[in-house]
Amino acid sequence: MKMRIAEWIALAIVILSFVLGFMFHGRMPEQMAAHWTVGNEVDGFMSRFWGLFFGPIILAGLFLLFLAIPRTDPLKDNIELFRTHFDRFMILLLVFLLYLYLLTIAWNLGRRFVMIRLLAPGFAILFFFCGVFLERTRRNMFIGIRTPWTLTSDRVWDRTHRLGGTLFKIAGVLSLGGIAFPSQAIYFVLVPVLLAALGVALYSYREHVRESREGASSR
Repeated sequence: MKMRIAEWIALAIVILSFVLGFMFHGRMPEQMAAHWTVGNEVDGFMSRFWGLFFGPIILAGLFLLFLAIPRTDPLKDNIELFRTHFDRFMILLLVFLLYLYLLTIAWNLGRRFVMIRLLAPGFAILFFFCGVFLERTRRNMFIGIRTPWTLTSDRVWDRTHRLGGTLFKIAGVLSLGGIAFPSQAIYFVLVPVLLAALGVALYSYREHVRESREGASSR
């Protein structure tokens, strides 16, 4: 199986995360901070092993998933139509998770900062380019806004993803508010993307109903 350049880059990110885990193993506390409240208080811990290697294991799993999807999807020819954007988003997601992993390590080394304030720009970039990516996807079984209505119609798929792309880009911009207002960051980061997800699901159903009516009237 020949790997693409983007896949080699993704593999390098995964390997780097494991290398960092081994490098910092001796410097981590027995119980590592692993979750923070909106008020920046630690409210979740993991053992040193899982605190250091849970993230890399997730990265490795995503890497394998990204390798498998374009090769196993029944509509893989459609994926090839936006494969460059798929590869770029794959790398962006892995970089975001590596960034989160590095913040966790830094905190457990004794650095103190407002976690959500540093995460907000990462979410903003991820959501914005998720929107860019959605606008370029073609119908497939694994990637994108997969509702019962988008999966059965190219027209519904395309219209839903055009709207979804716009909404996710708006959600990305709104996420930046978490930098200025960290105590309200959850509203800037989570609420817009949840509303976007709900909106596109409802929109895909509406487009399905419209398409069905147009099909019935043309008979």
